[in-house]
Amino acid sequence: MTTHPNYGRIDGDIVMIGFGSIGRGTLPLIQRHFDYDPARFSVIDPNPASAAFLAAQGITHHQVALTPENYREVLGGLFPNGRGFCVNLSVDTSSLDLMKFCREIGVLYIDTVVEPWAGFYFDTTENAERTNYALRQKVRDEKAANPGGTTAVSCCGANPGMVSWFVKEGLMTLARDLGRDDPVPTDRASWGALMQSLGVKGVHIAERDTQARDKPRPRKVFVNTWSVEGFIAEGFQPAELGWGTHETWMPETAHAHDTGCQAGIWFERPGAITRVHTWCPTPGPQFGFLVTHNEAISISDYYTVGDKSAPDFRPTCHYAYHPCDDAVLSLHEMFGAGRQQTVHEILDVDEIVTGIDELGVLIYGHEKNALWFGSRLSNEETKTLAPYQNATGLQVTSAVLAGMVWALENPQAGIVETDEMDHARCLDVQRPYLGPVEAHYTDWTPLQDRWEHFPEDIDETDPWQFRNVLAT
Repeated sequence: MTTHPNYGRIDGDIVMIGFGSIGRGTLPLIQRHFDYDPARFSVIDPNPASAAFLAAQGITHHQVALTPENYREVLGGLFPNGRGFCVNLSVDTSSLDLMKFCREIGVLYIDTVVEPWAGFYFDTTENAERTNYALRQKVRDEKAANPGGTTAVSCCGANPGMVSWFVKEGLMTLARDLGRDDPVPTDRASWGALMQSLGVKGVHIAERDTQARDKPRPRKVFVNTWSVEGFIAEGFQPAELGWGTHETWMPETAHAHDTGCQAGIWFERPGAITRVHTWCPTPGPQFGFLVTHNEAISISDYYTVGDKSAPDFRPTCHYAYHPCDDAVLSLHEMFGAGRQQTVHEILDVDEIVTGIDELGVLIYGHEKNALWFGSRLSNEETKTLAPYQNATGLQVTSAVLAGMVWALENPQAGIVETDEMDHARCLDVQRPYLGPVEAHYTDWTPLQDRWEHFPEDIDETDPWQFRNVLAT
């Protein structure tokens, strides 16, 4: 029988908001690794489908959707003593509002994304307001206005989340492999200085999901390995990325920001149909989608050196995501038809017959060209590690676990992003669930493997210009 480490006691109530694929996978990790009063664990989810499962686990199910009108009353009633942990794994609920309320009553909080209230992604007409830059900035403004206090961990899943810890681990790996003996940086300024001194130009969050089942994808069904609603929402947001100081060209449809950290740009184009060239260990060169993610902005912001309006150094950073093949076909069908599929399916751990989720960071532009550092977790190994989830899910839920442990150990840290946390401690908690965590160097650049028959407008003087990464 496997013995799992105990990371402490959660005093008070535990409330999980949302019980989709990530909530279902997070539950057994909480049960394994924390002491708590089972009678004080409850789940808020409007879907009745999980009621029987939760009842068998001894967990109270509140079948209600949180709204701007009821969230304070509902959450206040579930945290009567103002102690405990709120684990927000939902869609269509305002992360910022829930975070502020939890801090107000002294309850620890964690989420995996800065999520708005229902309707925001599709009803908001101004694209700049729909960016993750804008959503993140509101959380950063709240942090600045109310520093310290009860810990609220923002955006702590696989990505955003774990990948920020991979960047730090990757930088230390690169430094050692270059024969340097740099000490592990202890603050934001020294991390930025390290990245700059290593000659890094940018970071791709480079992911390839090869999980598949025997059954072909049915027409008019959106199939994915994680939340379909979440993927559609972020895919419909404008493509955006952190914008580095080495860039000499900007796409015609791109827009910069003149407020906030000024670390990012966005396009007048949805991310789920915007392609980039990238690299992962299994496929080698591949296309990825430039789907917007919080970490694209937070990483560029965190490693900025100098004044934000005219920095001495800032890395380019963006997601480069190749989802499972069924999800790619689902995207093509959705954007081709101009409407969402009404049927959604998530690949279940027991129906997947092959594949891994290869998720890491491609740190590029330095003396050794490019380093991919990340997790190569298979569905088969996932079955042996934790129940109720596939490989994609476990990379997320184990990051939630790590973030909860860090929050318990640092209960008065205020609002934090994963870039600001102790990456070594978090990875120490998470690594047993990640399968092979590996470093791979490659001599590939975006100038390689281009079709000579169709000349492109590229910059041959600097392989790692975004001009060369963006697929035309």
